[in-house]
Amino acid sequence: MQQQVFNTLTELEMRDAQERQQGLPGSQRIQALHPDSAKFLYITALGSKAKNIIEVGAGRGYSTIWLALAAQAGGGHVTTCELDPARAEEAQLYLNKAGLTDYVTILVGDARETLRAQQNPVDLLFIDANKDQYETCFDVVYKRLGVGSVIVADNATSHADELLDYIMYVQNHPHLESATILIGRGLEVSVKTSV
Repeated sequence: MQQQVFNTLTELEMRDAQERQQGLPGSQRIQALHPDSAKFLYITALGSKAKNIIEVGAGRGYSTIWLALAAQAGGGHVTTCELDPARAEEAQLYLNKAGLTDYVTILVGDARETLRAQQNPVDLLFIDANKDQYETCFDVVYKRLGVGSVIVADNATSHADELLDYIMYVQNHPHLESATILIGRGLEVSVKTSV
């Protein structure tokens, strides 16, 4: 891992840990993906040889950097969606620091709308946004997922009640295999197995 990437990830991890320790409400924290989950996501993207990666919920860019690293290694590209323009701007700054801007396009706005305009196939979809929108975001991208495409959703255990509908939806979907992975704050990992 390049030093500038390592330094940027470390800065974000320290900021997230400090904000959580201070007890700041979620709306005032960077709410970064748990580092173990981030590494799992990176390995999943590498292992699946994902070229076209979609992220819903860029936040300040922590998970985006991990996905961009996978895209860089595999000749792919990340399209990340962020509702809040200020957060999107901050994510761009961190991507600049990490030297990974060439591998990422940031779409500012509601992902349920911005993703409707996209046509490219999707190899990996990562969802980490408003909990009541996981299912809708999945549905917007679903038709672009090929057999073997991977869907990863964060907070499967930390917000299990809020994500119950989504988890039941993907676990009972006729064209998916899905499992809850007990890592970080919980990941729901699904693979499209048929059309």
